[in-house]
Amino acid sequence: MKKLSMVVHKSLQQTLADFLRSQQLETFMFSHIEEHSSHVEKDSFLSARDKVVGYVPQVRLDVILSKESITLLLESIKSSNCAFKGKGIYWVTDIDDFGEL
Repeated sequence: MKKLSMVVHKSLQQTLADFLRSQQLETFMFSHIEEHSSHVEKDSFLSARDKVVGYVPQVRLDVILSKESITLLLESIKSSNCAFKGKGIYWVTDIDDFGEL
């Protein structure tokens, strides 16, 4: 199993959720985070509010899938015309153990 993590601007959370539901994912999780960076002022996607407060409200997506499913999902995202395309980052990590409590 693998974990796909993505970070996008908070304003794109609903668009990303709708896209993931259209891919028929059973479960995914969002966490609200704040990005603090010296590069924030240079980001053309930021609102005036983001620039004034000094941090960017982001959401982090975490989803656990097989390696093959993550590959297919990433290909689908990259080939789509979704609003978050080109406006986020992602990484994939190995899951050594996974289960329910």
